[in-house]
Amino acid sequence: MNKNDGMNYAPEGNFNKVVGEGEFVFAAIGLDHGHIFGMCNGLIEAGGDLVAVYDPDPAKVKSFCEKFPGVVPAQSEEEILQDSSIQLVAAANIPAYRGELGLRVLDHGKHYFVDKPAFTKKEQIELARKKTEETGLKWGIYYSERLHVESAVFAGQLIDEGAIGRVIQVIGTGPHRANADKRPDWFFDPESYGGILCDIGSHQIEQFLHYTGAKDAKVLHSKVANYHHKNYPDFEDFGDATLVADNGATFYFRVDWFTPDGLGTWGDGRALILGTEGYIEVRKYIDIGRSNTSNHLYLVNQEGEKHFELSGKVGYPFFGQFILDCLNGTESAMTQAHAFKAAELCIDAQEKAITIEGKQPTKA
Repeated sequence: MNKNDGMNYAPEGNFNKVVGEGEFVFAAIGLDHGHIFGMCNGLIEAGGDLVAVYDPDPAKVKSFCEKFPGVVPAQSEEEILQDSSIQLVAAANIPAYRGELGLRVLDHGKHYFVDKPAFTKKEQIELARKKTEETGLKWGIYYSERLHVESAVFAGQLIDEGAIGRVIQVIGTGPHRANADKRPDWFFDPESYGGILCDIGSHQIEQFLHYTGAKDAKVLHSKVANYHHKNYPDFEDFGDATLVADNGATFYFRVDWFTPDGLGTWGDGRALILGTEGYIEVRKYIDIGRSNTSNHLYLVNQEGEKHFELSGKVGYPFFGQFILDCLNGTESAMTQAHAFKAAELCIDAQEKAITIEGKQPTKA
């Protein structure tokens, strides 16, 4: 796993299989973002069988099959959709097209697991909501910065145990390294990726809803900028927003593409979670100036101060829970309402954002 490249950040954990061989068969369609590797890793570690892949780019398929030996390249998307043995499709195609692919997947009787942002327009979410209600199938979203980070998972477990009381405020930071010369053209087109608050802001808003237990929230203020990447005039390299949840909890987050080359990982992602009885700080990927290791968590409550180093100690329970949800019709991993609400609020923040500096992207 390349710690310096967030686009291809694909965590690997311990195998914790919840199903036997052949009980949960899945395929991959759309390899435009490297998150597909982490998505497939997680499902395989939970017992899923990855059997097929399709992407129109043979080079992407070749790289994917080298990572997952034994996977059979399909000749078309339709070949996978028509295969009745495949129960789920995982996808990381260009964000603007993820919604329409999901509709096709569910129309063929399969569950869908898609990279974030799952949508770039609110109309896409409404179509997805209707389709999941119509079919009873799952539309899972890979909010990796909580689901695939052990310290972030542990933070949720501590909150559920009451370690800091009622959560009343969250601050999130999601800096990323741009690596602009290695990015595809669509990465700089807001019509393709949805804008910075829709894209990497999705991680932040999802974790806010999860940690606070909120069902909904209101975007109070949001803003975006292109401070530095002027050769990509429509690109946004900075964004932030303030929200208040339906249960009174508040949230501020910042996302950006300004990770310096001197940092030992692709981004110093953090969360500071304030409760009525204490607080938690999550240092997801690095503890700067102290340790190059990831998954540090600091807890301060009425009992004192604690530091946890969590890599390899917590695991990634979402994937096994999600597989069982697909098989049993349950909602243990993440409710469908939560997945869609996080996506909706990201788009709302994007649509309401004022532009501080740089060209205002054209909005449909």
